[in-house]
Amino acid sequence: MKKTLYYFQPSNVAGVLKRFASHYDLVALERGGKLAAPWQWPAVFIADLSKGDLRRVEDSAPAHGLWRTVCLVGATELGLPRQSVNGRLFAALPRSAPPKLVEMAVERAFETLESARRHEETRRQLHLAASELVTLNRIGVALSNERNTESLLELILTKSREITTADAGSLFLVEEADEGAKHLVFTLTQCDSQAVPFRQFTLPIDTHSIAGYAAATGEVVNIRDAYRIRKLPFRHNRDFDRKFGYRTKSMMVVPMKNQKDEVIGVLQLINAKRQAGTKLTKPREVVKHVVPFSRRSQELASSLASQAAVALENNLLYRDIHRLFEGFVKASVTAIESRDPTTFGHSERVAKLTVGLAEAVDRDESGLYREIHFTRQEIQELRYASLLHDFGKVGVREEVLIKAKKLYPSQIELIKKRFLYIRKAVELERLRKKLDYVVRNGNQNYQGEFAGIDTELEAELRKLDEFLQQIMQANEPSVLPEKASEKLAEIAGWTFQDPSGHSEALVSPEEVRLLSIPKGSLDADERLQIESHVIHSYRFLSQIPWTKELRRIPEIAKAHHEKLNGTGYPYHMTAEEIPFQAKMMTISDIFDALTARDRPYKKAVPVDRALSIIGEEVKSQLLDPNLFHLFVAAQVFQLSAKD
Repeated sequence: MKKTLYYFQPSNVAGVLKRFASHYDLVALERGGKLAAPWQWPAVFIADLSKGDLRRVEDSAPAHGLWRTVCLVGATELGLPRQSVNGRLFAALPRSAPPKLVEMAVERAFETLESARRHEETRRQLHLAASELVTLNRIGVALSNERNTESLLELILTKSREITTADAGSLFLVEEADEGAKHLVFTLTQCDSQAVPFRQFTLPIDTHSIAGYAAATGEVVNIRDAYRIRKLPFRHNRDFDRKFGYRTKSMMVVPMKNQKDEVIGVLQLINAKRQAGTKLTKPREVVKHVVPFSRRSQELASSLASQAAVALENNLLYRDIHRLFEGFVKASVTAIESRDPTTFGHSERVAKLTVGLAEAVDRDESGLYREIHFTRQEIQELRYASLLHDFGKVGVREEVLIKAKKLYPSQIELIKKRFLYIRKAVELERLRKKLDYVVRNGNQNYQGEFAGIDTELEAELRKLDEFLQQIMQANEPSVLPEKASEKLAEIAGWTFQDPSGHSEALVSPEEVRLLSIPKGSLDADERLQIESHVIHSYRFLSQIPWTKELRRIPEIAKAHHEKLNGTGYPYHMTAEEIPFQAKMMTISDIFDALTARDRPYKKAVPVDRALSIIGEEVKSQLLDPNLFHLFVAAQVFQLSAKD
């Protein structure tokens, strides 16, 4: 770097200046003229104090310039240093100072400037490093906070291009095939200068492509001009440039390595620009504005790639854990439905309806719920709670879960076999009567006697058929008519003789008790067992170490059968105690239970009728009226109809 020595004409040290000609650029300044740019730094001014040179230099030379002054003074001007106002005065020499002393002063002044330059450069580098560190830290925080894989990849490529001023870039991920072989998948591309259509493809991890080379070797590839690659095994594919009129020049390809030093992806950055906002619309713009990627850019990109690799691995791990948990939830729902096939699809439909209602609440900007909003995590929490709300059914006896009628299948089969036995016994008794008649009377007038016996038999069999039909009707889970209760009492009074000759009731007291259930298929004890599934759900779900975002799942699930007036089960919560999410789930649960087509113990209720029934429960202060209004107004109920 050439140094400049400024002096004023005429000068007392003109002879000395000739000695500096070989070392410095000598620039003469007119005392009467105007001191103005362009200045050349570093520079030393030789000024004469008595002629006002020092003041002119200090008034004219920029404060940020790299310069010093050597001032010539007389014997009476030794107070000179106090007259320097900006600290740029390096030395004050007598006008009669020997040339060697002047030369030494100038050299020392330039040494001071060099030291100042280095100090300033160090300070600038430290400031730049600190700024870059802050930038990398901010990027690192942003990367670590992003949970969506696609958004994370976009962020990685965007930030890599920003810190290197790259016009374009691509991102490849390493993918392992089933047989264990690995290859690169072209996953993402960006370009500031033009829209680029995306088409996914794969590349082998070898040295025949630039990205493949970086992945295979784990080394950064920094190319000044992609069209002039020498002494390397790969060449740049110009197909894209030819197709879109682009010109790829500088390239930097950075492998993304995880903590095990394994390459999990490749960042490919294209065309470093002098100014970040420049658009490279034509090849000549590339020649004008594109520069090679600097060493500093390479260091920054490598650092970011390391952070990105860790963030990506964490993100993929988070995604795998999410998929694992989704699988666990689906397996749990399958386990529930395998024990209670009559409710197949119920959990999925309730989850869809409840999430739909929550989204309607979230969209409600003018109504009662304008202050209530759900995050993505809260919606996910609600969905899982809805899917698992019946998880406790695994703790309920299966025969109770699937009990479709008042009697268990084994009980009704026993009654049918009992009636069959009685029929056979009655028929056998009538045959015995016929045989006794023939033995006593021969075949004399037997037709009339046999006809009478057959009439008795038909009447008795008809009575048995009538009793069995009434039992079958009473066994249905519908409301039991008063006349049916009277008939059951009549049937209960009939007896028959078993094979050992003992008298037995046609229908046992336990069978009569179950057949006398006034509504539905469950007695009080069985209903308590069914209702206990909520307690089982809460106990099971409470044992799972939920993350912070999902920790309320047990509390939400345990309240889905509670009612606002405290008459719900099993905890008899009041309106204030029931979580808001559970109030939404309760409406969805009741709606699906009413409209489901897969319940053998009841027919599906039409949607209008189901909404009317729920409306009656709202009027009875059992369900939240505002949530039900939104359920209807937003037509959330139609979500289950789409299944």
